[in-house]
Amino acid sequence: VQLQAYGGGSAQAGESLGLSCQTSGRTFRGYTVGWFRQAPGKEREFVAAMKWNGGHTYYADSLRGRFTISKDNAENTVHLRMSNLKSEDTAAYSCAAGGRIIQSSIRFPQAYDYWGQGTQVTVSS
Repeated sequence: VQLQAYGGGSAQAGESLGLSCQTSGRTFRGYTVGWFRQAPGKEREFVAAMKWNGGHTYYADSLRGRFTISKDNAENTVHLRMSNLKSEDTAAYSCAAGGRIIQSSIRFPQAYDYWGQGTQVTVSS
């Protein structure tokens, strides 16, 4: 499974940005797709995830309400909409996919088998 993350860029605090994660070679069916981020000097942090089958969504508590994960079945793509951005949202964002991830493991990067390259999000205050 190859993942391609795109979107992001620069924004002012309070603005919105969107990220997308697309797969090639197969569909996301049966997979959990997650977004993680890593700021310089910090550990990788869970952002949000979605179980493709059923569409159940999961969010980092601190981001719930500002970030929205969604999917496009036709395009086999998972989107992350980031609203009311803050300077602390500045990070490299990566998408990941894994099969058979149980709910208690969704927030852990080790649970995911496949990773796309990071895409940078920079928020200026």
